[in-house]
Amino acid sequence: MIRLQDIRFRYNARYVLDGLDFSIGLGDRVGLVGPNGSGKTTLCHIVMGLSFPESGTVEIFGKNRVKETDFSEIRGRIGFLFQDADDQLFCPTVLEDVAFGPLNMGKTPADAKRIVRATLTTLRLDGFEDRITYKLSGGEKRLVSLATVLAMEPEILILDEPTNGLDEETTERIIEILNGLQLSYIVISHDREFVNRTTNKLFRIAKGKIAPA
Repeated sequence: MIRLQDIRFRYNARYVLDGLDFSIGLGDRVGLVGPNGSGKTTLCHIVMGLSFPESGTVEIFGKNRVKETDFSEIRGRIGFLFQDADDQLFCPTVLEDVAFGPLNMGKTPADAKRIVRATLTTLRLDGFEDRITYKLSGGEKRLVSLATVLAMEPEILILDEPTNGLDEETTERIIEILNGLQLSYIVISHDREFVNRTTNKLFRIAKGKIAPA
């Protein structure tokens, strides 16, 4: 589904990814760990076409992806959960935020509303449709931002520090949700227990390389 080969990426003079190879197949639930600044988020930005490597090959869903337009059609197929929920939520209400993706993918308003309600029910957020987004708690924002991603019915998820700043109860809910999904995903996290409970492959990025952890 995703294959990166010999990826090199640098900030100024420092290579954060230096000849890195990485792949994820159907059914893989991959955890990425490593020190701050090691390139975990950069790797995922490359997958999404938010950053472009200096060299190497990015193959996603069987096609090489080189320029911005190559990534347009995959952004509905790969859901990206940002580290900060406030970067994901920008509409006045939960309904509008969660419906935004389906509507942009060509769903009718009626279909989008049906998808929103089904997604919120899956995340045990029934009744949140008319809640004001900016008034939600940190944990509620995280769950709603996950709903915005799942509503697009992606084939792969990428989650960047999904439990950052969350209480134990919300973290447990996210673990339960992820383990109940029939999706391949990549999780970036400093929480080793969370990664151990939600993934079936674990890799560590350090000094520009990646290896089983």
